[in-house]
Amino acid sequence: MSLLQRIEQDCLTAYKAHDEIKVAVLRMLKTAAKNRQVELLRPLSDEEVLEVVARQVKQRLESVEQFRKAGRAEMADREEAEMVVLKGYLPEQLSADALAAAVEEAVAQTGAASMKDMGKVMQALMARHKGRIDGKATGELVKARLSS
Repeated sequence: MSLLQRIEQDCLTAYKAHDEIKVAVLRMLKTAAKNRQVELLRPLSDEEVLEVVARQVKQRLESVEQFRKAGRAEMADREEAEMVVLKGYLPEQLSADALAAAVEEAVAQTGAASMKDMGKVMQALMARHKGRIDGKATGELVKARLSS
């Protein structure tokens, strides 16, 4: 079963269970995937669907930050609940130790010696661990490693 089919199935199950948040999130996700499919003029692969899910999670994360700054706790809580549903479709994230080891490996593999090489390291990391690492946290680790 493809990821898109699983999302469709989960949406139907959530609808029957009257789970409003999950239904709303999955409908938005299906729409985002459909929009991406129209852009590419072809059906999406599971990897491309994962990119759509990751983009949706990132949007929710940014919304939570904005709502917290504005003092809108109830809206931030809803966005966090939506984010939990979306994260269920992403592969398991690397632990902090595994991420640090991956950074060390990528630095050694690319021969990076200074901040000029940060792009090479990030590209290698993102390609190898697509969808399993947070770009912001990884960037900070790579920057710290290359600065020392």
